[in-house]
Amino acid sequence: MADTLPSLFELSEAELVTWCESHGERAFRSRQIRRWLFQNRAASFDEMLDLPQKLRQQLAEEFSFFCGEVVQQQVATDRTQKLLIRLPDGNTVECVLMRETNRRTVCISTQVGCAMGCVFCASGMLGLKRNLTRGEILEQILRVDRLLDDDERLTNIVVMGIGEPLQNLPQLLPVLEEVTADSGLAMSPRRVTISTVGLPERIRELATLNKPFNLAVSLHAATDELRNELVPVNDKIGVESILAAADEYFQITGRRITYEYVLLGGVNDQPKHAHQLADLLAERNAHVNLIPMNDVETLPFREPSQPETENFAAILESRGTAATVRKRKGADIDAACGQLRLKKEQTDSLPIVHS
Repeated sequence: MADTLPSLFELSEAELVTWCESHGERAFRSRQIRRWLFQNRAASFDEMLDLPQKLRQQLAEEFSFFCGEVVQQQVATDRTQKLLIRLPDGNTVECVLMRETNRRTVCISTQVGCAMGCVFCASGMLGLKRNLTRGEILEQILRVDRLLDDDERLTNIVVMGIGEPLQNLPQLLPVLEEVTADSGLAMSPRRVTISTVGLPERIRELATLNKPFNLAVSLHAATDELRNELVPVNDKIGVESILAAADEYFQITGRRITYEYVLLGGVNDQPKHAHQLADLLAERNAHVNLIPMNDVETLPFREPSQPETENFAAILESRGTAATVRKRKGADIDAACGQLRLKKEQTDSLPIVHS
């Protein structure tokens, strides 16, 4: 198991300055440490060669570097990589690196499990256990960053892994501010997308903070009747309430909303569903991201056919609603969100791969 010392990633920039000063070091030492963490991709305190040996030793005595442990790593033929990280308390969480021509995207998790209960998603099949800490969220980003070649850099962050991000904003937002800061990874905040199942009050809370992040709402159905079946928490919320909150987010931030729509073969992928969705989003500055279902062995849903998918997108476009079909990444590994963690929890027999 990983070291049980607190993670250095739990400290903010200001807290790291305070720690250095409390150990008789000047503030510039904290900047050196952060360069090793964020720019130089150090894997241990020993690699921080411009720090005095005494300081490196103090860091090692008081903090773990990575608090988690990679227990499985999968690599797809398209070079998508998924990590399963075991945390000090024994829980596991997933993160993914997706490579495209001009993009290197990390998909991160915010909770251990999920309480939303979407019936087609592996993430919530074991329920919600707890929120992740800021250090546990940041560790996912920095571990994925270290999978890249020397000439590669992360370009995008999508908060679309395990968990409902808006239920853990106090831990998530400081991480996003860290990695978009010049002293962090200096990533553009406009290349950060937070995905939510649609919690109106939390959407409004995020809007009032007026952060320059993108919002994606996981809709999956245009009517309450169907959405109640697919997303059980919807029966306490309602589609119109979600859209009203999303409209407010757009009005306050000026950021166009993306509506994610997982296409389930024979369930929500028919022409009538496309027309219902177009009706719902008519006259809204919205974009629909269509996501063909990733098969999960234990779930009774199937991936839609390519003609069904293309026809659904064409109907939306013909009705004036912008739509794209998400490219499948990692199709030959456990690509569905939460699937690798689910298998591990069910078998509890994965070999440890030291990284």
